[in-house]
Amino acid sequence: MIPVCPFAGASRPDDATNKQQESKPKQESGETATVSPKCPFGYGSALKKPSDDQNKQQDGQESKPKQESGESATVSPKCPFGYDKKSGDNQNKQRDGQESKPKQESEESATVAPKCPFGYDSQAFKLGPFSCMICQALLYDSSRCVPCSHVFCKACLSRFKDCPLCGADIEKIEADMNLQNVVDRFIEGHARIKRSQANNEEEDIGEKKTVIYEDASLERGAFLVQQAMRAFRANNIDSAKSRFTMCADDIREQLQRMGNTSELCSQLGAVLGMLGDCSRAAGDAVSAVNYFEESVNFLLKVPKDDLEITHTLSVSLNKIGDLKYYDGDLQAARSRYFQALDVRRNAIKQQSVPSQIVDVAISLAKVADIDRNLGDEDAAVEGFQEGIKLLQSLKLNPEEVSLEQRRLSVLEFLNSQVEKKQT
Repeated sequence: MIPVCPFAGASRPDDATNKQQESKPKQESGETATVSPKCPFGYGSALKKPSDDQNKQQDGQESKPKQESGESATVSPKCPFGYDKKSGDNQNKQRDGQESKPKQESEESATVAPKCPFGYDSQAFKLGPFSCMICQALLYDSSRCVPCSHVFCKACLSRFKDCPLCGADIEKIEADMNLQNVVDRFIEGHARIKRSQANNEEEDIGEKKTVIYEDASLERGAFLVQQAMRAFRANNIDSAKSRFTMCADDIREQLQRMGNTSELCSQLGAVLGMLGDCSRAAGDAVSAVNYFEESVNFLLKVPKDDLEITHTLSVSLNKIGDLKYYDGDLQAARSRYFQALDVRRNAIKQQSVPSQIVDVAISLAKVADIDRNLGDEDAAVEGFQEGIKLLQSLKLNPEEVSLEQRRLSVLEFLNSQVEKKQT
């Protein structure tokens, strides 16, 4: 078997040298002949010349003449696997598995999306050769089962006594540094294609036709976040933190080159918030607070007209308040809770969205709870009652089932807190 480079386009099983082809179409002046792939199941045959038994039937099917420049060809039974297609039928077929490129007319451009040679793409959920079959993210701290030699992340594998794939008893776990080095090099090189927008963005492929190659480096952040979130959901915190850190480092590099743009600041703020979640899940409250504080600093630089950014900012502030609350620093907790409340109140003044109104009620409950713990009962009851009025006045559409359940849950909590004062 001839080794195939993973960066080369996949070929048909029948692609071989000229010696393995039974026949080649003759080339006439000014024309290029193409060789049809041969079906491994015996379906289909190469084009025949006019003199080669045009009226002969194959498997009971009558031949249908093709009227092109006086020539005719025998129609073969169609291969169910598509091996009988002529190579000339898909001249614009891309090597990365796409069926065809957009047709190009004069003075039009076709866009070629960036593709990973190993099948990892940020827009699709795929498992590739470097994925852990437990957390479904890229391998981190690769470890091999002995004796079956299946490889997983160390944190994932440590939860099992038997191999999750084959069920063999795990006698011991060995680090696979060679494979991990390959994975690390792959991550470092993935989506690192840099092209100058002014000079190399377009490439001429004809007189007036161009192909625009997308800058694959734009996909790196989404790819890393995708892999990190898979690991985080599977409780592989070290893997998730590593990928989020790489993503944050990439954004910081862009900030140094491009300055504090709104897009980059919002992206970095979101990623830093995820790093705070990782540290919080690992029990490192100090690091979690630092990440959330840094997230807030970047998100405050972004205009507040984006509801998603506003929500992310208020959530980071509330998480800082939660950590301060658990640490016993009630004044610091109230300060962050009230700051989140102020952000959410300003948001509903600009655009009143039902989910934002529920968020305001939650922030009111957090501030009121702190006031009660600080001994200011009147302020606490006032905050609880304000939240109740907001939720009672909120009218939702019938299809907003999940938001309605959330509204009722918060409303029940607020009513219980008011009743606690009365008793």
